[in-house]
Amino acid sequence: MAAGSGGLKDATAIVGIGQTPFAKRLPEDERTLACRAVLAALDDAGIAPGEVDALASYTMEETDEVELAKACGFGDLTFFSKVGFGGGGSCATVAHLAAAIAAGQASVGVAWRSRKRGSGPRPWTNTTVQLPTPAQWTRPFGLLRPADEIAMLTRRYLHEYGATRDHLFNVALACRNRANQNPAAIMYDRPLTREMYMTSRWISEPLCLFDNCLETDGALACVVVSAERARDCRRRPVYVHSAAQSLPAQHHGMVNYWNDAPLTGPAWAAARHLWKHSDLTPEDVDVAQIYDAFTPLVLLSLEGYGFCGRGEGGAFTEGGALETGGLLPLNTGGGGLSEAYVHGFNLINEGVKQLRGTSTAQVPDASACLVTAGEGVPTSALLLRS
Repeated sequence: MAAGSGGLKDATAIVGIGQTPFAKRLPEDERTLACRAVLAALDDAGIAPGEVDALASYTMEETDEVELAKACGFGDLTFFSKVGFGGGGSCATVAHLAAAIAAGQASVGVAWRSRKRGSGPRPWTNTTVQLPTPAQWTRPFGLLRPADEIAMLTRRYLHEYGATRDHLFNVALACRNRANQNPAAIMYDRPLTREMYMTSRWISEPLCLFDNCLETDGALACVVVSAERARDCRRRPVYVHSAAQSLPAQHHGMVNYWNDAPLTGPAWAAARHLWKHSDLTPEDVDVAQIYDAFTPLVLLSLEGYGFCGRGEGGAFTEGGALETGGLLPLNTGGGGLSEAYVHGFNLINEGVKQLRGTSTAQVPDASACLVTAGEGVPTSALLLRS
């Protein structure tokens, strides 16, 4: 489908990716890191900075469009957007660029994420924003951090469906095993064992240290163009086959208190839209990059996106299903748990690497990859194909 013909299916492609090193502490500021990642992505695509006319980012991004455009030498911008809800906006940045390019509003789009989460402050430590109306009923009673809120959902999930900490360990182990193959991953040289997992300290029970993502400094970016132009770019194009966003009815971030079914999160609504506009089904997905700020989010996402039934996410992880060669190889760069936590953007770039055939944990003949954004908050997802 050509750009401008009224749909998103395969109308655009990601043709360039870039990233900085990942570390607990990097000396550069966030704007410098952003510029380095963006320029690396443009070089990867073989596109000059002056050709960029569209930008997309998501909230908690400290580098704004004006700063980035001046520093990188972009031309006139005709489209720019910022998606809300933290890690839930990662995939939506690519979706917004794809929509703008397909509609003829732009021709070369750049999405990016730059964070100093490792050496900088945590968002929830800002006491001036701690008590929006819903939080007045949770913060005073100890639900201070995302880990605390997800811990409550996890306890409910374990109780309702009989999942165990071994199932959560399967997620953590799959991500760590892939990081152990990825020299760019923070946990590259640090294997994980079941004993290490089971004896680690609690962060917010039942979530232990290894159920929680890393805190990372780093930046990533990707370049989106029309499918027609992608054929002439430097790298093999990875097509945006389908995209979705979701803010389900009566949703409340992380905890979902006002939903009839709190364990039916935004992934379920996003998935309905994603598959509706796709020629593929979950059975066609060769590899998945599922947002893993916390291990239980992967179980919820496996169910929401249709890889197993409600309550079956834990059992799905058994028997090496998430490992290379398993039913659904997961987070093949190491994900947020073991490569780097940059609000999920590394999952997008890893999806591109898989479909280019250049991942450090390559799935043979991978031709379709699901990438998801943060579950538990208004979310987004991409279905990429080669």
